[in-house]
Amino acid sequence: MAEFTGRTALITGASSGIGADIARELAKRGTNVLLVARRTERLETLATELAQTGVIASAVPCDLSDPTARIALAAAHPQVDILINNAGLGVFGMFADAAWDDLNNMLNVNITALTHLTHLFTKPMAARGYGRVMMVASTAAFQPVPLYAAYAATKAYVLSLSEALNVEFKPRDVRFTALCPGTTASEFFDVAHHKKSYMVEKTMMTSAAVAKIGVDALANNKTSVVAGLANALMAFSTRLSPRSMNAELAYKIMKP
Repeated sequence: MAEFTGRTALITGASSGIGADIARELAKRGTNVLLVARRTERLETLATELAQTGVIASAVPCDLSDPTARIALAAAHPQVDILINNAGLGVFGMFADAAWDDLNNMLNVNITALTHLTHLFTKPMAARGYGRVMMVASTAAFQPVPLYAAYAATKAYVLSLSEALNVEFKPRDVRFTALCPGTTASEFFDVAHHKKSYMVEKTMMTSAAVAKIGVDALANNKTSVVAGLANALMAFSTRLSPRSMNAELAYKIMKP
């Protein structure tokens, strides 16, 4: 949409999956993109690809788990109009069996880094009187998910934070959109060491389809959007049944 033409977007977790496809979708709309992740080579390859569309595309390697790096990132790019908080990871398995270092790293990236970046970038947006923020949550935000217990809890936090901040910042034309994908073809399950069940495979969407839904919602100032009709119906149905039942069903779906 024309609103994003000439704007500058910073996308975290841009080296693959949903993040890379959100960058592609924004570039199609004439948005300059800052590609943030740890894998420099992948970022540079994507930046070269997107620059061919006529936008300015820059690879910005950064370890978002490091608060000093986050502060430096915001200081170096005060011109950001659109923040895409996409970076995140999951830890699959029984909670008691998970390594604390893995859980702690996930909490740091999914909650602390996301909140810190939002705080850093929305202050100048509010001062200028314009900003757009996409928070990538998940359909896991709508119910407890055994085997992804802590991960689902982080995404419930992301959804709640996004909806609240959308009200706080609206008078200054800084709008928040929470994108809630279901299972998506990406590296997520490999990183989480999750052998996908039949149901997970059956309902999987492409990252490109999820990205388009998210960017369309952002352009239309939607408070939140669930990617895909089946996922939207599932998210809605969780309001009609007991949370204990939702948790049991989620366990059956996620169990390999």
